[in-house]
Formats: sequence, structure tokens, C-alpha cells
Amino acid sequence: MGGPRRPPPGRRWGRRWGATRGALRALLGWGGAGVGAQPGLLQAFGAPGGVGPRLQERRGHGPPGGRLPLPVHGSVGLVLPPQHWEQPGGQLRFAAQFVAGILDYRAMVERRDPPEPWVRGVFGGCRVPGPHQDGALRAPPGADPPGFITVIRNGQFFSVQACGASGAPLPAAALGAQLGALRGGPGGGPGLGALTGEHRRGWGRAYGLLMRDRLNRASIGRIQRSLLALALDAPVMAAGGRGPGGGGQVLHGGGAGANSCNRWFDKALQLIVGADGACGLLYDPEVIDGAVAAEMADHALAFCRRPAPEEAPLPALPPPQRLRFSLSPEIEPEVRRAKRHLDSLAADVEVHCFTHEGFGNAEPAQAEALVQVALQVAFYRVHGTLSACAEAPPLRPRPLPHPHLVLPPGPLCLRLARALQRPGTKPQALLSLLGAATAAQRQRADEVAAGQGAERHLRALGLAAVGLGEPLPELFRDPGYARATHFRLCTLQVHSREPCWPLRGPLVPDGYGVGVGHSPPPRGPPGTPPGPLRVTVTAFACCGQTGAALLGGALRALDTLGGLLRHYGPLPGPP
Repeated sequence: MGGPRRPPPGRRWGRRWGATRGALRALLGWGGAGVGAQPGLLQAFGAPGGVGPRLQERRGHGPPGGRLPLPVHGSVGLVLPPQHWEQPGGQLRFAAQFVAGILDYRAMVERRDPPEPWVRGVFGGCRVPGPHQDGALRAPPGADPPGFITVIRNGQFFSVQACGASGAPLPAAALGAQLGALRGGPGGGPGLGALTGEHRRGWGRAYGLLMRDRLNRASIGRIQRSLLALALDAPVMAAGGRGPGGGGQVLHGGGAGANSCNRWFDKALQLIVGADGACGLLYDPEVIDGAVAAEMADHALAFCRRPAPEEAPLPALPPPQRLRFSLSPEIEPEVRRAKRHLDSLAADVEVHCFTHEGFGNAEPAQAEALVQVALQVAFYRVHGTLSACAEAPPLRPRPLPHPHLVLPPGPLCLRLARALQRPGTKPQALLSLLGAATAAQRQRADEVAAGQGAERHLRALGLAAVGLGEPLPELFRDPGYARATHFRLCTLQVHSREPCWPLRGPLVPDGYGVGVGHSPPPRGPPGTPPGPLRVTVTAFACCGQTGAALLGGALRALDTLGGLLRHYGPLPGPP
């Protein structure tokens, strides 16, 4: 009763392993010595009665991994086009319009049938740190959503009413009046927001200390339950890795001396509005993806350009409430440590941004696959090898329980990269290799969207073994598996009407984060190519092997692929 019967455990494993085995063979086949050197590893791992089926049945009993800080390592950003205002109060007026546009988007998607399942995870959603693993706060089904937002200015936190008694968003004029009524204390806040950017274990320890106090429990609970966080940032200097519109400011806040204390990184959605016009969104990719974030930003910016409605009497609203905290002597050194960490992190992240003419006129899925193949070729030109690449699939049309990863077709990309460096290779041969690699990349994306991704599932089994106190299976100790799952490329691609710049940090110290914003075709005759790609590349300056501008330069030099598609294309569509 209550739903279809689940297949027996052995059959569930058989279906999962059948879909996983092929992708894993390709994954390990180009990782160096691995399955090619020990061909029995896959067979032994997946055999009936073997370690794979046993871990499959017991997974979920061990603690999950992932204890890196959220800024740069976890949170994902979308940088808006720079805003310009000359009159006093322009920052608050735009912030009010932007929040009203975001809440108008929320009301729109809540009216859709069927409802969007991610909405309650984003609006009112928040991570909850713990000593060993994070929890998640979500609005329970059927409960009235909160009607307030958290506003952070000068390191101080305020609870501001953003919806009326009926739950409908307030008009922008009413929100502007609320923001204009913010009254903070002298000297700014104690920098408590910096704690949320610390390593998760350290923040979990400090969180436990804070929650012993009743005042802290009330204030932190108010932040966690709020619809979203709005950061009203101070202006920052142009140096320090700012991309167009303030890439570094959106990604990490620029350090404790800039705006990093103006964040609550645990919130699923934060809006950033800087006094210098640098604006953006920072969101949790566990609950919202780039496609939804771009659609949200498009809607909100279009909302901001609508003519102002006729002035109406403003509703009576409770004044903004300043949230207060009690910091014990045990907390103060934790705050200082977190500030030092954010300063170090902000100084270490390189952000390199540029536009590229793209790789031809293709429909969105094919364009994304072309970008992935081009990134592999660019990485090969810089480092002489390919890299495992992590890109999460979209939440639509079918959201997965957890973000999975789309892995590139390594052998096909390697053949293309080598052929491009071989003098005299005929264009038709290059186009054929490009078409094969692109088709394989699209197939991988379709498999992951159908819930058949290999890497995340296998990694969960490895974590299950560790959590259960069992020896790590030999498959996970193989050098080929380690190399093939060391994600030196981590990518994010979005399609947006507005010229927004997607932004994310590297996953590993010697890696890159690459964001690619696709533009729609301009109005014109059929076949008009789309606008330029907006590309952001991030890397850690402390790693001597990588450089954001280095990879960006290699990618900009790949005009050969665009020329192939313009003169000998287009590529064939999916079978």
C-alpha cells in the first residue's frame, strides 16, 4: 500500500551496477594504471555477494564527508550586471526592488502545477552545522512559510518583514521603507557571520557553544527560518580578484576587512547588493542549481525595470528587529580565527573573467557539451593531461535526491586534443572527433539526469565502508580510481537573458572552478549565432601548478573548434 513495491535488494543492485559499470570502465580507463592493470577489480567489486552489494544495502549508516568551508569550496555565485546609481539611497532602492522581484519569482513558481519541489528547500532553507555532519532546516510541508528576511549590514543582523499578512510579497516601496528604517549600533557587529565561513567542524563546535545561550538561540533561529538573506555591502577596492561586477565579493566577500562578515553562508540563498553596484546571488548547490538561479535572476532584474506602480498607502508593518547575540569568552577566539581564515581565503583565490565568441550555433544541450570538450582540450594544452571534471546536472526535469556529477568522456577528448596538436590533421577528421566526444558527453549528461551517475554512487559506497568501520575496498585504493576522481576541473554552466556571470571555486587545491554563461541568440533571421560566452575561471594562488589566467588563455585560444563548426559543421544531433 502507498506506492509501488521496491524490487528485492539483489535486483536493485543489479540494475544500479549494470548502469554504473560501463561509465566506471570509461572513468578508470584514462586515469592511468587502474582497471587496465587490474581488470578483476570491477568484477570482484560488483559480483553477487561481493563488497559492492553488501555496502549498497548498508549505505546511509555512516557519516557523510564534505567538511570544507562553504565560501569558495561549497557555495556557488551568480554575478549580476553592474548596477549604477548616483543619488543617495540608490543601493537601498535597488535592494528593495531586487528582493521584491525574487519574492515575485517565488510566488510565480509556487503557483505552478505540479509545484517545484526545491522551493521550500531554498526559501526558508538553511544548513545547520554539527560536530560531525551538517543538518538541513527546511520549511515543513503544509506549514505557513515565514514572512521575513534577514538583512545584514555592517556585520549586524536584522529581521525585516517582507510579506504581508496574507503571505503575499510586500511592494518594493514598502520594502524600501523597511530597509530605510534599519538602525544599527555604533562600530558595526562583532563579525559573527565570519564563523559560518569557517571549516565546518570548527563552525559546528562554535555553534554548539553559541546555542547554549537563550538569546543566541532566538537570534540564530530567526536567521535560519528567514526566507533569504540580503547583504548590504560596503564598497570595495577594485583590486583583490574582482571580476565583472565583483566576482570575489560575491564568492567570498573579500575578507573580514571587506564584506565577509556580512554573510551567513549557511543560508540556501543570499542576495548581495554592494554600495558600489557590485551585486549577485550566492546559493547552496545542494538545493538549487545554476539554471534555476539564472531564471530567478532574469525574472528579478526584469521586475526591477518595470514601471513603478501608482503610490498607495504603505501597510502598517512591525519595525525591523535588530538581532542581538551574547558572545562568551569562549566564542571570541573562534571569531578571530574565522576572520583570519576568511582573509587568507580571499587573498588566495584568483578570479579571471573574459568573454569568448563561442563554438558555433548549437542548441543548449549541445553547446554545454561542446564547452566541456573544449575545457578538456584547454586543460590538456596547459598540463599535458586530461582531468576529471565535476559538473552537476540540472534539477529539472527530474530532481535527484543529491547532486550527481557528469563525468567527461576521457578517451575521446584525449584523441581530439592530440589530433589538434598534430600538424596536417584534416578538418573533417577533427570534426568527426569533436562530434564523437560531444555526443558521448551528452549521453553522460542524460544518464546522470536519469539517476544513473557512476561517481557519486560509488563514492557513497566508499564512505559507507569508512563509516561502518570496514576496510576500504580495493577498488577505491587503486591509483587509477584516485586519479580519475581528483576533480581538477569543476564547472557550472547557465543560460540567461541577462549578462550574468556564473562563478564557483575549485574543488581541490590544484584545480580550477569554471563558470560559463550562455547567451540566447539575438533577434534576427534564423541561424543567427548566440551572443558571446561569459567565462569565469578561479584557482588558488598558493598552487604553483595552476593559474586562472593560464587556463583562461588556453580556452580563449581554442578558436579552431569554432572555425571547424562554422566552416564544416554543424555537428549531427543526438541519435
